[in-house]
Amino acid sequence: MQPTNLLFLCSDEHQRAVTGCYGNPLVETPNLDRLAARGARFDNAYTNCPICVPCRASLATGRYVHQIRHWDNAFPYEGRVPSWGHRLQQQGIGVESIGKLHYRRQEDDDGFTQKHDAMYVAEGIGELISCIRENPPFRKGRGGILRAGPGESDYLRYDARIARQAVDWLAGHANDTQPWALFVSFVNPHPPFIAPPELYERYRGVELPLPPQWRPEEWPDQPALDYMRRYFGWEAGFSAAEIRNALATYYAMTTYLDQQIGSVLAALDEHGLTETTRIIYTTDHGAMLGAHGMWGKFTMYEESAAIPLILAGPETPQGKVVNTPVSLVDCFSTILEAVGAQPAAADSDLPGESLWSIARQPDRERTVFSEYHAAGTRHGVYMVTDGRFKYIHYLHESPQLFDLRADPHEVNNLAAQASNAALTAGWGARLRAFVDPEAVDALAKADQQQKLTDFGGEEAVLRRGLSNSAIPGEKPVFQQVERG
Repeated sequence: MQPTNLLFLCSDEHQRAVTGCYGNPLVETPNLDRLAARGARFDNAYTNCPICVPCRASLATGRYVHQIRHWDNAFPYEGRVPSWGHRLQQQGIGVESIGKLHYRRQEDDDGFTQKHDAMYVAEGIGELISCIRENPPFRKGRGGILRAGPGESDYLRYDARIARQAVDWLAGHANDTQPWALFVSFVNPHPPFIAPPELYERYRGVELPLPPQWRPEEWPDQPALDYMRRYFGWEAGFSAAEIRNALATYYAMTTYLDQQIGSVLAALDEHGLTETTRIIYTTDHGAMLGAHGMWGKFTMYEESAAIPLILAGPETPQGKVVNTPVSLVDCFSTILEAVGAQPAAADSDLPGESLWSIARQPDRERTVFSEYHAAGTRHGVYMVTDGRFKYIHYLHESPQLFDLRADPHEVNNLAAQASNAALTAGWGARLRAFVDPEAVDALAKADQQQKLTDFGGEEAVLRRGLSNSAIPGEKPVFQQVERG
């Protein structure tokens, strides 16, 4: 491939199914749909961890969470493990960011030459409460869902600000003669569930399809998920009207995100950069939106673990749908290849491959991996999938195995049927080719316990409270939570 510029567009908590080009007939995402039409859409793309901070560290480094030990939202990326940005910098390629990073702090050498209006974890510390895995404080997560609706929010204003800065940045670099990389990272459609009123009205009253197993009597028989509902305060369930109102708000937030992306893509056209710029669009993880009685992200169900991923630009197959399974660790090699950078010798053991190469090849068998060691869990959760079967391993609990072709809504757990014992065991062995679940769980908990000790112990962490992710220029707001 000939080196070009690279524009990496990232969102936060975008459920893949809430995108027009992924088959949703109700949501309005015309800019992403056009991007997919002139590029390649990956139909089996997954996050490597369904929560913000570990996922973004994995995306930066091209390594799995257990390899870099960024376990939860109290372990933000700080540059200790080299990132793709470091590789570009080492070869004289300018690499800048605009918007949400969710890294540690501005002064860290995290691979960006310049960071504009960057969001970091609260106080450079993050969510320490998530490190309490035994007898943790439980949360009250119903309010934000019940209050969903129209209004203004810091996140809406921040995304508009990010888009304006990206447009200005592209104007200032229209005549650059050397390839550059720009990471533009939005926060929508991440909660709070607040949408611009005019967009909310487009979806209010629409019979949006309800998620699978939304009724409490339909919830899957899985103790780890029961515990997560109690942890976050969802155990009472929600009515169809409440879920549809939250969905309408989320759809509107997704359309708002698409509008911001559209303004950035229009600036590429305006400044004659479209033909010399490759584009990646993806998100850090999805959103449950009531599926299986769950909200937020945190799980290995498709709503949370599956992600939209689109490539476009020079030498990208146009209108192609790629079924080869991929994950965010593939972005490291993808970015380097786009701008003509070379990997270092230390990158030889990276688990990912270039998405440009995968897009140009026929579909093939491949297994991708994800893991979770954070809020709402007593023990580690792990997932492997080849795009057809998905195996979810709950340490010390029974596993789940789904046939995604026959059962795309993941309601029939094949692992619960004795006739599938051999199939389930085979998938368990495939998981263990990626990770030792018991050893990694022990390591995560030891690191989390040490983090608590470093900050004065559990009681000090509880007094600090739970913080939001404040936009730049605003102070984080802390709230007190009590043990369940």
